[in-house]
Amino acid sequence: MTQDRTTAPDATPASPAPWRPSRTVAVILAGGTGTRLGLGIPKQLLKIAGKPIIEHTLAVFDAAPEIDEIIVLMATGHVADAQRIVANAGFRKVSQVIEGGDTRNATTRIALDAVGEGDVNILFHDAVRPLVSARIVRECVNALWSYSAVDVAIPSADTIIQVDEDDCITDIPVRATLRRGQTPQAFRSGTIREAYRRAEGDPDFAATDDCGVVLRYLPGTPIKVIDGSDENIKVTHPVDVHLADKLFQLAAAQAPRLTDHRSYTEELTGRTIVVFGGSYGIGHDLAELARRYGAQVFPFSRSTTGTHVERAEDVAAALKTAFEATGRIDHVVVTAGILEKGALVEMDEETMDRLLHVNFVGPVTIARQSLPYLQQTKGQLLLYTSSSYTRGRARYALYSATKAALVNLTQALADEWAEFGVRVNCVNPERTATPMRTKAFGEEPEHTLLSSEAVAQASLDVLISELTGQVIDVRRAPGEQVAAVPAQPGAHPSEQLPADVDA
Repeated sequence: MTQDRTTAPDATPASPAPWRPSRTVAVILAGGTGTRLGLGIPKQLLKIAGKPIIEHTLAVFDAAPEIDEIIVLMATGHVADAQRIVANAGFRKVSQVIEGGDTRNATTRIALDAVGEGDVNILFHDAVRPLVSARIVRECVNALWSYSAVDVAIPSADTIIQVDEDDCITDIPVRATLRRGQTPQAFRSGTIREAYRRAEGDPDFAATDDCGVVLRYLPGTPIKVIDGSDENIKVTHPVDVHLADKLFQLAAAQAPRLTDHRSYTEELTGRTIVVFGGSYGIGHDLAELARRYGAQVFPFSRSTTGTHVERAEDVAAALKTAFEATGRIDHVVVTAGILEKGALVEMDEETMDRLLHVNFVGPVTIARQSLPYLQQTKGQLLLYTSSSYTRGRARYALYSATKAALVNLTQALADEWAEFGVRVNCVNPERTATPMRTKAFGEEPEHTLLSSEAVAQASLDVLISELTGQVIDVRRAPGEQVAAVPAQPGAHPSEQLPADVDA
């Protein structure tokens, strides 16, 4: 069990004996039926961002080093559904999927029985809070070294009013002292068991949350509150489904960075990387960087190899060349793209056709042709988007639309190809200094642009990571400045697009 025993300076031990739990168990409460959503299935089985809500939730706890074991309390009649999800996703820490009770307090008692005796950290979390962060899980577990009960909450942005039976205001509590509760709620096992033991003697007992049980029946027990997050929403109403789906879409992952040249060399030596759009800019820098670390790189572009990404025969020939030379293809990178500025109604058919084919049909064609090769190596397809995917830009309408389409393509293919072990990700750089950008926008202040080398390095980190289905933001480090990049003679200006085109 991996736990950080660092405690806050003001931490006060909840008991004189040092706390030495044998393990930390996450209990995922998935007993909801989806009544308020008007569904025929429990809401935790509803898909958002391509996966059932409960799968997103379990993935967070399965990946958390602080968690040793996961127990799922599932809605009546749907245990087999949850077991199937666990099996297909390969979650290692899920030890039991069992049926929950008719009420919240009955479900908690079933969970406590499933956990068993002994000193254990227990985290109760709503299955329909799929956006809980690793930070929240970590801080809950850490707080149990000093407190025997822990809650998660966020400040209330709204004024809270108290009303009577006639809906007239009777009180307006001070907002500064109010919080909106979330989950997980974490406990030392002895504390939550004792609170429920005492509650058994109360004929009016009905639990809505477990910290409330501790507060009522163990009133001398401090309950530590740690900061939650606005994103940690509970999917309860129809609008929550749309909000959660959008939050997943906008969530940006971060690829882990290796520490030294040797580590990159060990990861990349012997790998084959195919780069479409590799004549200059990000694609060129990625190819050069990967070569220095021992990868075998095959860059293809319109200007250097006559490769048109929108032509299936060109893509097939390029992939065949790389495979015949090395016997494998580990990564396929698509940096090729074009930007055509102007109002949509003023664009001619030829321009629109070229933009759509290069920016979207091209990546789709490459994806289709690449899958058989990437299946063999359990490799990765890497695409590129722009911040305009979240909101279309005037005079770049088709460009923005194609970049949004690539994000959706990334997320969809990541789900489709998961069964093959093939990963798909999308890099989202901010405005980047490349010849393409200089040609489109002229000289710009040095301090406002990201270097293409930095994007190339971040792209390499993504390629050697285990991420899939993610949009990875690349941003300038504070104070970073890069020189303006001159256009390279002989390079076609539409070979490489530096993602974000905001002026």
